[in-house]
Amino acid sequence: MNIAMFTNTYLPQVGGVAKSLERFRPLMEQRGHEVLIVAPTYEQPHDDTANVYRIPAVQKLDGSDFSLALPVGFDLGEDVDAFDPDIVHSHHPFLLGNSALRYASPRNVPLIFTHHTMYEHYTHYVPVELEPMKDYVIHMATGYANFTDAVVAPSKSTAEILRDRGVRSPIHVVPSGVDIDDYAAGDGNRARQRLGIPSDASLVGTVGRLAPEKNLPFLARAMAEVMSADRKIWALIVGRGPATEQMQDIFAETEISDRARFAGVLEGSELCDAYHAMDVFAFASKTETQGMVLVEAMAAGQPVVALDAPGAREVVDDGNNGRLLESEDVGEFAEAISSVLAASDATGRSLREAARQTARRYSTDNCVETMLRVYREVIDTHDARPQRPDDDATKLGTQVRREVEIWANRIKSIGQAILAQEQAPWNHHDET
Repeated sequence: MNIAMFTNTYLPQVGGVAKSLERFRPLMEQRGHEVLIVAPTYEQPHDDTANVYRIPAVQKLDGSDFSLALPVGFDLGEDVDAFDPDIVHSHHPFLLGNSALRYASPRNVPLIFTHHTMYEHYTHYVPVELEPMKDYVIHMATGYANFTDAVVAPSKSTAEILRDRGVRSPIHVVPSGVDIDDYAAGDGNRARQRLGIPSDASLVGTVGRLAPEKNLPFLARAMAEVMSADRKIWALIVGRGPATEQMQDIFAETEISDRARFAGVLEGSELCDAYHAMDVFAFASKTETQGMVLVEAMAAGQPVVALDAPGAREVVDDGNNGRLLESEDVGEFAEAISSVLAASDATGRSLREAARQTARRYSTDNCVETMLRVYREVIDTHDARPQRPDDDATKLGTQVRREVEIWANRIKSIGQAILAQEQAPWNHHDET
């Protein structure tokens, strides 16, 4: 198969979608398939392979590390046409996601969409953040999903949310996958020496983009409470982002900054070493669709403490491979971290082995095979339908109709967002 993937985020940006594509792509190619990545340009240089088609983009949107791909019309260039995709895989419902829609429809190529993100939790990246924006992006993404031949959800809980929101296209659950063997190998002592963390310290760590939607002030306060109670406990934060300073300020307020290490972005063996240096992995985000860093940590044998949320609840089995907390309470979260750190040798071994067993379910090999089966099913279903004539007039008509549908979805989503705000409880007042 020739598989064209359209994504708003890709290397050199470090993030869940980019990591997912980089896990899947080589394994698909090893199985004899060709993959073309259509992605924005970035300010940082990156050595692309031949099958990457870059779209001009505005850099560092609103001070973030995102690139905003410029609007692309029907003509994506000869490189994409020459690739002759059998299926188009969109990884976002906007920007290059709409470009995928515009590309696939007139060419009668099946389109699949992975709903990687709960977009309503990311509206703070829009220069003017309004409450209706959250409703707008929910309805817009749902409408987009219904334009596609099939939708991929990274977890069962995400699939349930999408069905509840009105997605009618077939939904397939396919996690992004983790290279289990890579994360199983690591040298924690090497990471501790490099970062200046004592070999006998108890280390609570986290990995991810340090962004507002990740609930990091809550996590920093819970870490600080644990560290304040025991000076042998240290913290390791791996990642980069706008929430870094806020976390550092919380550690400074509680006078534990000397035991908190901000390692920045780590990759490859350094990231694996960092996971192995930890004694417990802590994660407080409630915006994930799958939380693959939890699986990475478990592949390294680390029990996880997390808040109950979509994605996390599929990975963390409370009391078996870590702790899953229903209440967003700093004290309870800190107590859960402390209990894992204080576990007996036998309990600790049981937690670590259960974590490794959980991670094996999410191996990239298994997930790639599942995705390829979904592609074949979507292509077969698409090919079984009556095919449109392949003449210029039909293609133009399809282009126009699809463009009208894209704009109609936007307008409808705006109307639904306004209606939702008018019906919100805070807009209803007792006139007595």
